[in-house]
Amino acid sequence: MKIAIVGATGYGGIELIRLLHNHPNVEKITVFSSSQEGKTMAESYPHVQDIVDETLEDINPEYLQQHDAVFLSTPPGVSAELTGQIAEKTKVIDLSGDLRLKSGSIYEKWYGRKAADASLLDKAVYGLTEWNREAVESTTILSNPGCYPTAVLLGLAPLTQAGAIDANNVIIDAKSGTTGAGRSLSAITHFSEMNDNFKVYKVNEHKHTPEIEQELSRWMQADAAVTFTPHLVPMTRGIMATMYAPLEKNWTENDVKKLYQNAYHDQAFVRLRNSGTYPCTKEVYGTNYCDIGITVDERTNRATIVSVIDNLVKGASGQAIQNMNVMFGFDETAGLNIVPVYP
Repeated sequence: MKIAIVGATGYGGIELIRLLHNHPNVEKITVFSSSQEGKTMAESYPHVQDIVDETLEDINPEYLQQHDAVFLSTPPGVSAELTGQIAEKTKVIDLSGDLRLKSGSIYEKWYGRKAADASLLDKAVYGLTEWNREAVESTTILSNPGCYPTAVLLGLAPLTQAGAIDANNVIIDAKSGTTGAGRSLSAITHFSEMNDNFKVYKVNEHKHTPEIEQELSRWMQADAAVTFTPHLVPMTRGIMATMYAPLEKNWTENDVKKLYQNAYHDQAFVRLRNSGTYPCTKEVYGTNYCDIGITVDERTNRATIVSVIDNLVKGASGQAIQNMNVMFGFDETAGLNIVPVYP
């Protein structure tokens, strides 16, 4: 396969390169940038010197169409414009948020910019692979989920689809490493602001909120509105989402655990913890795993679900490659069989 990566100099782009470099079905990777045309990848990322020799190309839709798959690791707005120009002749995997929300008006409310054309939004498949595999197999336009929604939705899906919880009563407390904010400098993420610090941000206004609600609503077949509070922690990678979900009556901890075991027993990248143990972010570092721990407080009849991912892998580039594998009929784990980096 010949792969194109648009936006290769961001954290999502360089992570795609790292993972695709050893993918057994990938022959060539071409990298594109709107701001660094003519530079080598090693000029942006010296750690790939003598490993990745590609020079950044200017974004050219006709040239992009000559590739088997195009990954769009771009800021908001770029994919909304570019996808329509190339999707008839190549498969598009979009890592931005442009195609995730089916409602253009909701997108415009939360993102503060014009939504993609309705025809694109209708065609785009939401790529939460474990729960949307059949649609992923047949699509040519794939919208890769956001990092927070990936951790949250994988954690809540079994209970929601079983009708064991009302998502409107769920509280989501999520923490992320600073790479989730991207590579561009900002006051909130630079070292002296973030080191030895712990921050809540975008309270009740994070743009991943409607994405979470959209999928929960689809599973519930009713409108869902969640309380989602994100935090930044002084680490590079990782997300931990802790969900507190009141259970419908007659659900026990044993029932809940059986539900999750049945849901994920044949999923390569979701690992369930044994009773009394809970995952931490370091245990999935650099990999496409989502680790989940569950307990039920029978005194309050509330389930606590702890879900951890690497935000740059399962929360972005790894899941994108997992979706590519499904779209092309490859082994779903191709290029992603990585042991976590620990300690």
